[in-house]
Amino acid sequence: MKIVRLKTAVVEGNFDWTFVRIETDEGIRGLGECFFAPGLTSILRSLEPLLIGEDPRDIQRLFRKMQLATSGAGSVAGIVYNAISGIEAALWDVLGQWLDVPIYRLLGGKFRDRIRVYADCHGGQALESLDEVLRSRHASWEASKAAHTAKDYFSQAGDDLPSSPEDYRRRALAKRAEGFTALKFDLDVPGTEGPDPYNRVLSNRAIDHMVSLIGAVYDAVGKDTDIAVDCHWRYNASDVVKVARELELFRLLWLEDPVPPNNTAALKEVNSKVRLPIATGENLFLFEGFQEIIAQHALSIVTPDLQKVGGLSVAQSVAQFADVHTMPVAPHNISSPVGTLASAHFCAAIPNFLALEFHASDVPFWNDLVEGMPKPLINRGFIALPKKPGLGVTLNEEVARRYARRGEPFFE
Repeated sequence: MKIVRLKTAVVEGNFDWTFVRIETDEGIRGLGECFFAPGLTSILRSLEPLLIGEDPRDIQRLFRKMQLATSGAGSVAGIVYNAISGIEAALWDVLGQWLDVPIYRLLGGKFRDRIRVYADCHGGQALESLDEVLRSRHASWEASKAAHTAKDYFSQAGDDLPSSPEDYRRRALAKRAEGFTALKFDLDVPGTEGPDPYNRVLSNRAIDHMVSLIGAVYDAVGKDTDIAVDCHWRYNASDVVKVARELELFRLLWLEDPVPPNNTAALKEVNSKVRLPIATGENLFLFEGFQEIIAQHALSIVTPDLQKVGGLSVAQSVAQFADVHTMPVAPHNISSPVGTLASAHFCAAIPNFLALEFHASDVPFWNDLVEGMPKPLINRGFIALPKKPGLGVTLNEEVARRYARRGEPFFE
């Protein structure tokens, strides 16, 4: 069996969902998804000649071939792995279809039949659709037709009204009613800014507001629901320790990305000073990106993103090393059903799985993007493992084309 072509398509969800399709001379077509990045489809097109004529079943060798080919561009880390991760997932889909087994069988079999999902509740409201540099946009599926002014996601709050405890309480109750047993909320929202937007320093007023937001969630659902919080690595170690100590009362599932994830010393400082599990990993690449922070116990929960870490094999090596150090794994995930189900195969095949993120509650066509499984894909906070070979689903190209990003090729 030989690869004859690589094709791409981009769909506007709450983020760009970039799909990779590997086509073979035996008619098997593998589907994968990449984490968004500027220029991503251009990178994918550049990698295609490396794969044409190759046997798609040689997944590890093809990974190394792409890694070496991009070494001059800095492939020790970075957005080239957003592309490679999607290609690698598509190759696993090809192999699974060829062998007539689901991907989780290829990864060593399953520990569980269904995957626990946690709902990312953002700042108590729906997340805007964001482009590849995190600027808000008016997506074609959004109901509002009002004029839209693009805004940077990480800009100053400006005239935005502060997030309120009532917003957080309402969102928590709604997601709990849908059956989710774990929720995550952002701490870096309007009303929690420090005196300067760039120096990572927090005021006491900002810390108090953070506590009031999470306190409202805990009062609403905290007795029977796990609660996690995300800082998006905006703060310095000493200030985020103040925040964490105030939040210890709520016995959080974890506190995510308190400081930049590549700063092992700062992570270790926070992790050693608070009685909350510290989680990080979504912005790290390859096993080497996790090796030091796991070995030094600079975190408590490992959160790789399967659409950018380097692929399913890389993620398995990270999970195995984390298991040696008694750390659970809770994959970051902002993808469509394609990437989510690829992540679900991985989650089934590791012993130390905790929960998988779901980031697209407010995208109305999320469930409709794939065919081959009962809907909804997430039922009462869990995903049942696909039973069909490979990934277990195919892309509904009619729906995908309806919401495709303008200016990008659609499997051309």
